[in-house]
Amino acid sequence: MARIPHHSLPRALPGVKHMKPLSPSRMPHLIAAAVGLLLAGSAQAIDFGPFSLTGFAKAEATPVWPYCDNCQVATGEDKQRFWADQIRQNQSYGSHVATLTLFQPYLGVKAEVGGGVKVGALLSQRYRDGKEDFKGFYYDRNAYVSHDDYGSLRVGAMTTRGWSVADYPYGSAVGVADAWGSSGAGYGILTRALRLSSRPLDVAEGDLVLEATYDIGKAGWKKNKPQFLELYAQYHKGDLVVDAMWQWAKNGTPSAFGHGVFTGLTPFPADDAKLGSSSQGIAMVMGRYQVDGNVEISGGLRANRWSGAYAVVTTPPNTHTGTGLVEDARWNNMFNVDWSRDLGGGVFKGYPATSVDLMLGLRYRSGPWTASTGMVHLGAASTANPSDRGQSNSATINTLGLNYNFRNGFEAYATLGMVQYARQGLAPLSMPSNSAFSNVDSRVKTRGNWLTLGGVYVF
Repeated sequence: MARIPHHSLPRALPGVKHMKPLSPSRMPHLIAAAVGLLLAGSAQAIDFGPFSLTGFAKAEATPVWPYCDNCQVATGEDKQRFWADQIRQNQSYGSHVATLTLFQPYLGVKAEVGGGVKVGALLSQRYRDGKEDFKGFYYDRNAYVSHDDYGSLRVGAMTTRGWSVADYPYGSAVGVADAWGSSGAGYGILTRALRLSSRPLDVAEGDLVLEATYDIGKAGWKKNKPQFLELYAQYHKGDLVVDAMWQWAKNGTPSAFGHGVFTGLTPFPADDAKLGSSSQGIAMVMGRYQVDGNVEISGGLRANRWSGAYAVVTTPPNTHTGTGLVEDARWNNMFNVDWSRDLGGGVFKGYPATSVDLMLGLRYRSGPWTASTGMVHLGAASTANPSDRGQSNSATINTLGLNYNFRNGFEAYATLGMVQYARQGLAPLSMPSNSAFSNVDSRVKTRGNWLTLGGVYVF
């Protein structure tokens, strides 16, 4: 059996959201951000010629309880690796205050070239606590051509509908944007994609838009070429909106992180010959209905599928590579592995799995005030894996929220959140880490709470 390292690259998936603890040195920055948002002028795009600048900025603080500081022995290690399972003994549990800032500008350009044809481009990046959200990857860097009678063609880097629509408007409207949008077997960001969108079609007295997106992932993979396909449909009739999407992905990074970047099996195409193929995908339908001028109800259902990914040592310990010496063994990105049986040479089998997740939401508006409640249930998974990798666990997340719209682009909000795990142990398979979305670790406690206080400015 290959030597198991304390740490090994590639590390846990980037972007899994663990907010920074609140420290005295960060407090002035957080206060300044909040004051700056509150004093901002009327929300409007900044237009100059064919260019337009829009975006948002957000700052928030979140007390969490119970919280176990630095409980995992292998700090930051991927949940799929069994040496990340161990937690420190005799750790104290208490409250914890985390902070978060997000800033995302969108720079667009568009022009009409005649005959009803329009061309344009979009550039966008998100900064989390002052740093790129996914280092080296843009949220949007694409160009498009469109026609009112035929639809549009877009090429480049862009977000998927499986993440972006689940995140906004569905999840963010009821305080479960991360728990709903960033969980499951989907992907959220594409790097080399082509998207075809139809014009709105008149169907049953409503508007239907159809869309197909294809991505080829990171260059350099010859044997295990990345392939991604997403089909999307939106139907809008009166006060009813229904969104449906289906993702099929082959040879992307095996994960349960619906916000993740679709690239390749690992960050290193040099691993190609050492790995076998894997796949995953989702089928999801969501809907929202405006009952009257004040009340909106929403819901969603998602089926997840993973092929599983074998665990393989891609670089032996003490190996010199083009980037330096690798002291510990470097493993691939595995998924749902039976670590109890070595198949030989440090290879462990990854098993297929399926699960179903659910989202429900309710909003009530009265003038500038909006009250909301949301629920996400991440279900137990079905798999033949004889080892427990979280498939027998489930999680239910509930939120109660209150927002105030200052009508100048700024909105303040408070959200009380609760998480309940079915049992103490590894988190459900459709969660990217054992404490994702709540900072309450399922290996430590079966339930926890948090209170988020924040503000967002949209321009």
